[in-house]
Amino acid sequence: MRIGIAQLNSTVGDLSGNLALSIDAYEQLCGQGVDLIVYPELFLSGYPPRDLLLKESFLKDVFDHLTEFSMQTGPTPTLIGFPESNPEISNSAKCFNSAAWCQGGKIQKIFRKRLLPTYDVFDEDRYFSAGDSPFCIRYKEKQIAVTICEDIWNVDSDLHSDNPLPIIAKDTPDLLINLSASPWHQGKQERRLQILKKTVQEIGCPICYVNSIGGNDELIFDGGSLTIGESGEILHRSKSFEESIEVHDLSENHCQHLTSVSVEAYLRKGLTLGLRDYSFKTGFKKALIGLSGGIDSAVTAVLAVDALGKDNVIGISLPSSISSDHSKDDARKLAENLGIEFHTIPIQKIVDSATSELSYLFEGFAPDVTEENLQARTRGLLLMAISNKFGALLLTTGNKSELAVGYCTLYGDMCGGLAVIADVPKTQVFALAKHFNQNDEIIPVNTIKKPPSAELRHDQKDSDSLPDYDQLDAILHSYIEEKKSIASIAALGHEHGLVKQIVHLVDINEHKRKQAAPCLKTTPLAFGVGRRMPIVQKYQN
Repeated sequence: MRIGIAQLNSTVGDLSGNLALSIDAYEQLCGQGVDLIVYPELFLSGYPPRDLLLKESFLKDVFDHLTEFSMQTGPTPTLIGFPESNPEISNSAKCFNSAAWCQGGKIQKIFRKRLLPTYDVFDEDRYFSAGDSPFCIRYKEKQIAVTICEDIWNVDSDLHSDNPLPIIAKDTPDLLINLSASPWHQGKQERRLQILKKTVQEIGCPICYVNSIGGNDELIFDGGSLTIGESGEILHRSKSFEESIEVHDLSENHCQHLTSVSVEAYLRKGLTLGLRDYSFKTGFKKALIGLSGGIDSAVTAVLAVDALGKDNVIGISLPSSISSDHSKDDARKLAENLGIEFHTIPIQKIVDSATSELSYLFEGFAPDVTEENLQARTRGLLLMAISNKFGALLLTTGNKSELAVGYCTLYGDMCGGLAVIADVPKTQVFALAKHFNQNDEIIPVNTIKKPPSAELRHDQKDSDSLPDYDQLDAILHSYIEEKKSIASIAALGHEHGLVKQIVHLVDINEHKRKQAAPCLKTTPLAFGVGRRMPIVQKYQN
C-alpha cells in the first residue's frame, strides 16, 4: 500500500488557508498514484485551537470547510483531522477531536479520539469529549485502524485508565494510521519512536504516523512523520522541521542508513522554525534585537537571520557609560558578520536625566539595583519605540537560566514580543554559539570566551550573583523539570544552602515570568502554559 503523507504547516484559525493546502496536497498525491492520503490531527482548524473551540460559529465554519474539502475528493480516500461538534451537547463545548475519511465527494466515516491528554501543554479535557467510534475501516481488502495522537501513547504508561490498543488488536488490522499533532521538545523524537515501535509490537501490523509541522504560539511541531514495518523497522521517515508531501510505500525501505543529527543542529532548526512561524503568522516581516555584545543576544540574532533573512533583521546597540569597549565592538562585529542593519544609540543622557528627575525622591538612599535597572528599562523603552515605528517584532534575548532565577529586568530586557531562547539553558546557549561557529566565525570568539555580564555596573559579572552555570543549570533542571525537593537535589552533590537559595529565587520570580513574552518551548517543561505555578504562594521544599 502506498500512503500519501501530507505533512503540512497549518495555521490556527486560518480555515481557508488550511483548506487550500489540503486540496493542493490531495491533487499532488493523487497524481503520484497513492492508495490513501493522511493529514495531521486537527489540520483544518490548526493545533491547538484552544478557546476558538468555544466560539459559537467556529465549529460550524470548520465543518463547512471540511464539507468543501470532501467534495474535492475522488476515488482516492483521505483522512483529515478536524474538531467536530457534539450533537448531544447544545453548546460548542466538549466537541470531538476527530478524523474524517473523505472519498468520492463525501464524508464517508468519522473517527474520534478517545484518550484526551491533560498534562503539560495539553488541555484537551477542557474542550473535547472522549470518542467511542469504531477504530477500523475496510478498504482494498485491508483492515485499517485509525487513531489520533494520544490514542497510542498509553501503551507503556498509566496516564489514562484506558488503552485502545488491545481493542484494536482484536480486529487484526493490516495497518494502523495515527494522525498526530505532537509538539516538539528535545528528546521527543526518541520517545515517539519508542512509542511507535511498542505499538507495532502490541497490534502486530505496520503503523503510519503523520505529524504536524510548524510553529503555533510557543509550540513547535517538528513533523518527522514515520512508517514502521511489522518487524519494528523504520521504512520511511519524513524530514524534521520541514513541510513534506511524499509517498510512504509499505513495500519499500528508504531508511536503511539513517544519519544522526547533533542536538544543537536540531535545536537550531526547531528555534528557527518557531521564530519564523511566530513572526509570519502574526504579521511581522522584520525582527529587532538589542545587541549587547553578549552571547544571548548574539545567538538570538543568528537565529533571527536563519528565520527571516539578514535583510529583515535590525540590530541596535544601546551602550551606557558602563558598557565596555569590547562589548560595543563585539556587537558591531556580530552585525557585520551577519550582514544585518545596525545602529548605535547611546543611552547615558536619558539615564542621567531619569536619575536627576528621581534624585529628590531618592535622596538619602544609596544607589542599588534600582539605578542598574534604569539602564535596562531605558533600553526597553527605546527598543519598543523602534519596534512601534518600523513594525518590527522585538525579540527578547534572555535564556532559561536567567528567567528561572529572575536575573532579568521586568519592563527592561524582558520587553518584547517573543522570547526566542527563554527555554534554552545558559549552558546550551554556549553550545549553540559554538555550533554556529563550527565552519566560520559568525559570533565573535570574544563573545563566547568572556565571562557573562549584564554590564549594569562597573566590573559586573554574572558570577557575582549566580553560581557557575553548569551547576546552576543542573539544579534548575532537577527542580523545574524533575520537580525534586531541596533535600533530593542536595543529595545529588550540591551544597544545601545553595540549592535552597536557587529554589527561593525561582519561586519568588514567578511574577516576572507571568509577564514575560511567549517563549518557544524546547524542553519537556517550559515556562509557559505547561507550567502553572501560583504567583502568591509560600511553600518551599
